[in-house]
Amino acid sequence: MARTATIVRSTSESHVELSLDLDGTGKTEIDTSVPFYNHMMTALGKHSLIDLKIKASGDTDIDAHHTVEDVAIVFGEALKQALGDKRGIRRFADATVPLDEALAKAVVDISGRPYVVCSGEPEGFQYAMIGGHFTGSLVRHVMESIALHADICLHLQLLAGRDPHHIAEAEFKALARALRFAVEPDPRVTGIPSTKGAL
Repeated sequence: MARTATIVRSTSESHVELSLDLDGTGKTEIDTSVPFYNHMMTALGKHSLIDLKIKASGDTDIDAHHTVEDVAIVFGEALKQALGDKRGIRRFADATVPLDEALAKAVVDISGRPYVVCSGEPEGFQYAMIGGHFTGSLVRHVMESIALHADICLHLQLLAGRDPHHIAEAEFKALARALRFAVEPDPRVTGIPSTKGAL
């Protein structure tokens, strides 16, 4: 059974078309209209092995915030839809990813209960302007939007880092690797991996 989803979301602030395949090879076609975000979502698809297509536009003349947030919301919704009843998945996974001086750890539970804990980013990171359009504060906002709309528990911890680009990229790649293993079918799991019988 295909674990895919396609979602279109239009508001007065943005238009997002997104499709994904959880059992892909990491092939991506990304155009969010925010260059650095394109880079991050490309990395997310590549390292999670989730095939991902995104076409988004919005009021980036005002701020990148609305478009970035709405893409994250749609990605979370599509992830939840593609997972279905979560039968046979590994469910839990973690990944620690370096990028030069930066080191990030992501721990994921495909739990059906949204919760997010982000820690370790250096003071001032939230104000950093990365690539001319993307503020450091958007990284946490993206993570929160994905987790809340996918109904997953995410703990994201920055263990080291100085360069804002490296910090953000390590965090996105850590999430990608954790998602890769958490959504992956486990041949030893039969049914839904929960003592409750539902996720």
